[in-house]
Amino acid sequence: MTGPLTFTQGDLPAAAGVVAAAARHQEALGRTLWPPASVTPERLARHYPAPSWHVAWREGRAVGAFSLLDADPPFWPDDPPGEALYLHKLAVHPSGQGQGLAHTLLEHAVQITQDSGRPWLKLDTAANRPALRRLYETFGFEPVDEREVSGFRVVRYRLPVNRA
Repeated sequence: MTGPLTFTQGDLPAAAGVVAAAARHQEALGRTLWPPASVTPERLARHYPAPSWHVAWREGRAVGAFSLLDADPPFWPDDPPGEALYLHKLAVHPSGQGQGLAHTLLEHAVQITQDSGRPWLKLDTAANRPALRRLYETFGFEPVDEREVSGFRVVRYRLPVNRA
């Protein structure tokens, strides 16, 4: 797949398909990130409403997805309203992995954050996931701290997205 990417917003079933495929792929490699049963459309909708989902398409196939939230009290309880957008469930379909799509998805999230007028794009990731941490750090995210949230050890990251 080498055609151009297009993006849509609000397609929860397509997003869930990408996230579930990525979850199954990681599990098969022995690197479970999200249990596949936890990323059904119904389960995802509990925390990530349909309008928060952004899906990358190539040649008519959903190849990437992420959710952007306006607030994230479980992970960023002290943030004032309007300070950031919060990235969750960044996923690349196994058929598109190794092609730089994760960076392209992050670039799109940065653009949306800039367009929203918010100064920060923030996220969290499992502290014991060095490859994910490396992805975010090489993109430019800076670690804020490490903490336990709902029984999981996470590193919180932020990226300034000031307009140039």
